[in-house]
Amino acid sequence: MPVHVIQRGHNRNACFFSHADYLIYRNWLGEALHKTGCLLHAYVLMGNHVHLLLTPPAEDSVAQLAISLGRRYVQYINKHYDRIGTLWQGRYKSSLVTTDDYFLSCQRYIELNPVRAALTDDPAYYRWSSYWANGLGQPDPLVTPHQIYLGLANNEPERLAAYRALFNIALNDKVVDDIRIAINQGHPLGRESFLDEIAKSTATPRHIKPRGRPQK
Repeated sequence: MPVHVIQRGHNRNACFFSHADYLIYRNWLGEALHKTGCLLHAYVLMGNHVHLLLTPPAEDSVAQLAISLGRRYVQYINKHYDRIGTLWQGRYKSSLVTTDDYFLSCQRYIELNPVRAALTDDPAYYRWSSYWANGLGQPDPLVTPHQIYLGLANNEPERLAAYRALFNIALNDKVVDDIRIAINQGHPLGRESFLDEIAKSTATPRHIKPRGRPQK
């Protein structure tokens, strides 16, 4: 099942400081994908955080990828910039994503990060994301299209056009909130029926954790 992963810089500080840093992270991400067998469907590398949408082959594959890549990158940053201490805001966060309309919504959410951050008004003008592959058809060895994406059309030109057309419609505010709550609180992302099924199968009641510190 697809998993949405986010890793933020410590205190939301920068984790990329130069053009070379993005290239090195991309290169090592590719090596980590190959090593763990995870399939990456969408990603964006922002100045102070990273989003990944991937399908792991095993339960612990996401952890293996995130931890090994994160540690390797921290060692590089600390050595290259003569710094010490942590780079990431604790452990990465993740949430399962259903393979229905929420999958494409999550993929769009990830690739629209530069637009929401006011870095550009079009994801096509942001280099460090999978939109170049999913929306423009540019080769990207990191990206493996998901079946939901492939189902948009029977051939690549029509599929690219159909995918780009999705970006002409703003993401629903509720969908954005659902994605953010799911990733921040570790909940699965999907329709109510799916979430109820997950709750029953895991014997875990569904609830939304209140924001802020617990009341005393």
